[in-house]
Amino acid sequence: MEIKNPILPGFNPDPSILRVEDDYYIATSTFEWFPGVQIHHSKDLVNWRLLTHPLNRTSQLNMAGNPNSCGVWAPCLSYDKGTFYLIFSDVKTFRSPFKDVHNYLVTTDDIMGEWSDPIYLNSSGFDPSLFHDTDGRKWLTNVLWDHRKGKNPFSGILLQEYSTEEKKLIGPITNIYQGTEIGLVEGSHLYKKDGYYYLMTAEGGTVYKHAVTMARSKQLAGPYETDPENPILTSYNNPSLELQRAGHASLVETQTGEWYLAHLCGRYLPSRGRCIMGRETALQKMTWTPDGWLRLQCGGNEPQLTVTAPKLPECKWDALPIRDDFDDDKLNINFQFLRVKLDSESYSLTERPGYLRLKGRESINSHHTQALIVRRQQAFCYSAGTCLDFNPESFQQMAGLTAFYDNENFYYLYVTHDAEHGKCLDIMSSVKGNIDFPLEKKIPLNEHKESYLRLNVRYDKLNFQYSEDGQNWKGIGPDLDCSTLSDEFQEGDKNATFTGAFVGLCCQDLTGRRLPSDFDYFDYKETKA
Repeated sequence: MEIKNPILPGFNPDPSILRVEDDYYIATSTFEWFPGVQIHHSKDLVNWRLLTHPLNRTSQLNMAGNPNSCGVWAPCLSYDKGTFYLIFSDVKTFRSPFKDVHNYLVTTDDIMGEWSDPIYLNSSGFDPSLFHDTDGRKWLTNVLWDHRKGKNPFSGILLQEYSTEEKKLIGPITNIYQGTEIGLVEGSHLYKKDGYYYLMTAEGGTVYKHAVTMARSKQLAGPYETDPENPILTSYNNPSLELQRAGHASLVETQTGEWYLAHLCGRYLPSRGRCIMGRETALQKMTWTPDGWLRLQCGGNEPQLTVTAPKLPECKWDALPIRDDFDDDKLNINFQFLRVKLDSESYSLTERPGYLRLKGRESINSHHTQALIVRRQQAFCYSAGTCLDFNPESFQQMAGLTAFYDNENFYYLYVTHDAEHGKCLDIMSSVKGNIDFPLEKKIPLNEHKESYLRLNVRYDKLNFQYSEDGQNWKGIGPDLDCSTLSDEFQEGDKNATFTGAFVGLCCQDLTGRRLPSDFDYFDYKETKA
């Protein structure tokens, strides 16, 4: 078998890979999307399925008001003596000299069960990671963030002991590694092998210069010797590679003694330097040199699209259905909310059986309570559609289908009310916060009929369609540039963003009356170029 990269397509960055007996898990960042952290599962490293979201209660995670691209950064998933440990950051601000970052730990003895409420750890920097030493002691590493003028903000990797008995960090704090000349050291993980402590870090920033670097020491607190051939993985020197932005990695050993590296990557749109699907996860096969350094088995340091799979039995999962008819009383695991958990005041799958009911909440620009339910874009070309039963009485009431990056970058086909046209269709676009309405005239609709809405994405082009019967479709509006739904479109450090494109359903009622909108289905289908 071969591993085909990326193994987790669509926005799935900062992978933390873990093996427990014959099961493999990867935890990835979710940023401002709720529930927090995606955990995927595999038996063979080839076939993966989305298994669970561990941060699924407001008592664990409340991101109301968080800026775009804040929230859950760089989770670390580990296991020791029957307990799963998940470390994560909740980032509250970062577009300033300061980073308000709070690091937490949650645990469980059943990865599919409920996880604990969080234990607060520290706030000194992001990308926390937990290392379980062979003597039973546990150690946290994280970036030290220095906001002072003239200082390197990425000021090294901190080490401090964690006490399971006291449920807090204890003892001295040591800066064990300041990185290499590549700069921007972050994303640390510790491993122990053959008498050495190995420190894996990410450097170069999470765009073009991103890289994986290694250092080692006989002592946990250092000093650490830098790998003379760093970086061990990067795409920076070869712009022709399909997998770009390679970096932020973690390591796993199979039960057959083979080694694999999980790392983030990004795939650019053809002829456009933009990753509309955000940072994804890939796997590389690794080997150890006789003198004890980690290397790509294929040689060099460039990520490969196809990789030899481990010698394990194949385990395929059922393919996801194209259409969700909302017949279950529980929302499909692929859907996420924005920042906060929606309750019965915002949505229901039981009030009208067979429909998803969204109750109008705040505007699509809101950082607090939106009735918005979306899933990741996972292919360059796809179509998505729905059937909507919605009868607005005011221009302040809207519901429909959206391609969404964040509060300032989205495209939205929606049903609303207009004094001249009555119930009608309109399109809203937001590009870096600049709102526009691309339709010259709103399209009147039958007051009491359901509306069928669809969007088609082909690389950097998006167009909307509508139908009155679900069979005969009409194009609406111009082709739109959906490459704007990407990290790279946001220019400059002050506007750095880290997520990816989503597609889904939403409803707003700016009158405060929470007018419901009923969606009969949602379908998502990958299409050919």
